[in-house]
Amino acid sequence: MEQKSLFRLLSLSCLLLMLSLTALGPAGSRRVWGAAPATLALTSPAFKPGSPIPVRYTCDGEDLSPPLQWSNVPSGTKSFALVVDDPDAPMGTWDHWILYDIPATTTRLPAGIAATRRVPEVGTHGRNSWRRLGYGGPCPPGGTHRYFFKLYALDTVLQLKPGATKKKLLRAMQGHILAQGELMGTYQRRR
Repeated sequence: MEQKSLFRLLSLSCLLLMLSLTALGPAGSRRVWGAAPATLALTSPAFKPGSPIPVRYTCDGEDLSPPLQWSNVPSGTKSFALVVDDPDAPMGTWDHWILYDIPATTTRLPAGIAATRRVPEVGTHGRNSWRRLGYGGPCPPGGTHRYFFKLYALDTVLQLKPGATKKKLLRAMQGHILAQGELMGTYQRRR
């Protein structure tokens, strides 16, 4: 009889532990148990999701950063961070743009943001895979590549120095992501 009671107690304890871990959600999230994760609606007036990025915003054109806009910002947002990368690059994911400490009141970025350390009312630039600050447009060596624009709403201002890498940015954002949104565009060079 005592063994059955002990078994039931251990089973119940394991079940409660599993439920409480599930309620915490993935590492770095602020998910409330039972609530869906918040999603930012990220779009660009320059291209539709899944469609080609116009030449103007690539190495074959003016290499300008494209205009972006977003909505569905959760309350408690203190800043945004933006990462643009190409997972189809031959040597592994290539980082095209790292921008952080974007003010919480911002809901759009204009085209052609200057590649300086800090851009007033825009944010702080990190270092891309070319080891430069600012945006570096699509410039695939061959074939069609996908470019993911990932925007994060954060519950803090990170205050990283200019030139932070994506790795350093992602580490600093852990535990501070309130919501995120994604926009994907494609590009293939014409030779």
